[in-house]
Amino acid sequence: MKKLIIAALLVVSMTSFAQDPKGMDKKSQRTEMEKFTPEQRSQLMLKKMTLDLDLNAKQQEQMKQMMAEQSSKRMAMKEAKKKDMKEMSSDERFAMKNKMLDEQIAMKAKMKDILSPEQYEKWEAMKDKFQKRSSHRMHKKMGDKMNPKKDIKK
Repeated sequence: MKKLIIAALLVVSMTSFAQDPKGMDKKSQRTEMEKFTPEQRSQLMLKKMTLDLDLNAKQQEQMKQMMAEQSSKRMAMKEAKKKDMKEMSSDERFAMKNKMLDEQIAMKAKMKDILSPEQYEKWEAMKDKFQKRSSHRMHKKMGDKMNPKKDIKK
C-alpha cells in the first residue's frame, strides 16, 4: 500500500513538472521581441502603424524620423533612471517627470502635424487601447498592491 501511494505521488509530481507553465507562449514572444535591435523594433512599429493608419510615403518618412528621435530620448531616459528613484531628491524627480510630460506634449503636436484628422483620431484610440491593456496587465501582475481602495478599507 505504501509503495502504491509513493508511486502515485511520484507520477503526479512528474506530470506536473513536465507541463509548460500557463503563460509560457506569451513570455517567449516577449523575449523574442526583446532580441530585436532598436532599429528593427522601430521599423516593425512603423509598418504596423502604416497598416493601421494607412500612412502615405511622406508620412512614413516623417514618422520614421520621429521614432528615431523618440528612441534616442528613451535611451537617455533609461540611463537617467538607472539612478535609483529613491535616491533622487523630490526636485530631481519633479524635473524628470516634467521633462517627460513636455516630450509627450511635443510628440502629440508632431503627430497632429503629420497625420490627417481621421488618422489622428484613430491613433488616439489605438494609444488609449494600448494604455488600458498595459494598465490592466500591471494591475493583474501587481495584484492588491496597486489598489489603494483596499488599504483604506483596512
